Amino acid sequence: MSRMILVPIDISDKEFTERIISHVESEARIDDAEVHFLTVIPSLPYYASLGMAYTAELPGMDELREGSETQLKELAKQFSIPEDRMHFHVAEGSPKDKILALAKSLPADLVIIASHRPDITTYLLGSNAAAVVRHAECSVLVVR
Repeated sequence: MSRMILVPIDISDKEFTERIISHVESEARIDDAEVHFLTVIPSLPYYASLGMAYTAELPGMDELREGSETQLKELAKQFSIPEDRMHFHVAEGSPKDKILALAKSLPADLVIIASHRPDITTYLLGSNAAAVVRHAECSVLVVR
């Protein structure tokens, strides 16, 4: 059985993706690991909990999922990993909850996640990366 690596990608932050490429490629070479890329579409209540405004006119969820998967696959082309070992997942909801759920269901041997440098909002609200580190049942590599 090959290793499973989960790589959550924020498709709205290409700099995050660029930061983790070399780490993912290095880990994927070990035992010809399967790499599962995940992007999460935050639900409206999640945005509201962050105090973010949103318009009344939003695209439908099917349209958002399709567009997100297309963007995720486009970003994944930057990784030197054979296509037959790349898998793509799009979920809706709280990013940390969806990352943890997929890590458990795969089951992932490793999660590689990019994170912002800590600031005051991280201390007050916590971050997705911090929640994944705290609650994941597998190893987590946080790249800053």
